[in-house]
Amino acid sequence: MRLTKKIIAAVVALVTSITALPVFAKPYESTIMKRLPIEVTDTGGTLIFSDSPEYVTKNGILYTDVVKGDARILFYHLNNTGVKKKLAVIVENVSGENNLIEITRGGFSAPNDNFLLVGKETQLMYMQKNFHDKIKLVPNQLKLFQAKMNDVVINPGHLVYGVYDFHAKGEVRVYVLMYPERANPLKFLKYADILPKDEYRLRGTFKNMNRNIKLKKDYDPKRDGIGYILICDDVVDFYKRGIDATDGSEVVNFGNYGINYTLTFNTKSKTKFCLSPLGGTYAGAVRFYQGKKFGAVETPQGRIYFGDKTLPEPESVKKAREEGVSLWTTQTEASELGTFSGNIIFEYSPPGASNLPVNFVLIPDN
Repeated sequence: MRLTKKIIAAVVALVTSITALPVFAKPYESTIMKRLPIEVTDTGGTLIFSDSPEYVTKNGILYTDVVKGDARILFYHLNNTGVKKKLAVIVENVSGENNLIEITRGGFSAPNDNFLLVGKETQLMYMQKNFHDKIKLVPNQLKLFQAKMNDVVINPGHLVYGVYDFHAKGEVRVYVLMYPERANPLKFLKYADILPKDEYRLRGTFKNMNRNIKLKKDYDPKRDGIGYILICDDVVDFYKRGIDATDGSEVVNFGNYGINYTLTFNTKSKTKFCLSPLGGTYAGAVRFYQGKKFGAVETPQGRIYFGDKTLPEPESVKKAREEGVSLWTTQTEASELGTFSGNIIFEYSPPGASNLPVNFVLIPDN
């Protein structure tokens, strides 16, 4: 990729800003990274996203909408009521005929007041394996999306977070409900009110729930050097826009939570792949595919989180990164995803409780 005059100016500003940092923050050495040219398409079904109110102060319906076909449900809520509660996803068959829901993968960790742990465990479950659950529904029937949800007690101050992929043959209404510890959720739903969103408005229905990224040309380590792909910054990688079905208002998914990224690479020789957090503390997982086999990698491995030592970016550094250049320094925090050659595919989704954006970094193996 040939550097333009605009990008060269950004590099100069980047290096100048780094040399102007206090002595304790100066990197001992650095290498320029170039943003790799990519092609991006959004595809797939419908995301139902429930994260508002995030701090729930009373019982009620946190979000609801009707979906059909391929869909994903993500819920992320904290019990802020002062007493024990439960949270469940409930589906109602509104198709007018017999219906079938097939759940293909998902994660739902135990509630905890360690939010990063909850975020990482849920995402690791989602990335590690597929499964196949079926929910059969007659017209107008209500059922729990997962029976185990009614067994999970959420203590005050604890976070509950889950994400599932499913396919609905006909139309189903999906409810996310917080309810008393000893209540029957299906009965309680009949009397529950829809709770108002909080100031952050992080809930809604979003079309095309998958984002596909691939390089415009094969990655050649000798030619391209260290390269990166910037994800979830809303400048290079835009946030999804959708509708809050409870009031019809337009909403923005700040962080693209629940959006599944598929990143496809072809490399001409061995390449080391890393994930590097840019916004601060981060804990998650990534899935990789080689042929028909897949596996999951924790980010980071060996401890719950990383990114806490990432220095705040000066504005000139941020602008240079968005223009297409960044620096790999001795203070860059990164989690290795593995070393691969040929075709490799990664699945990534922004984990709850973590900070964004992130870089996917490609490094020549030598």
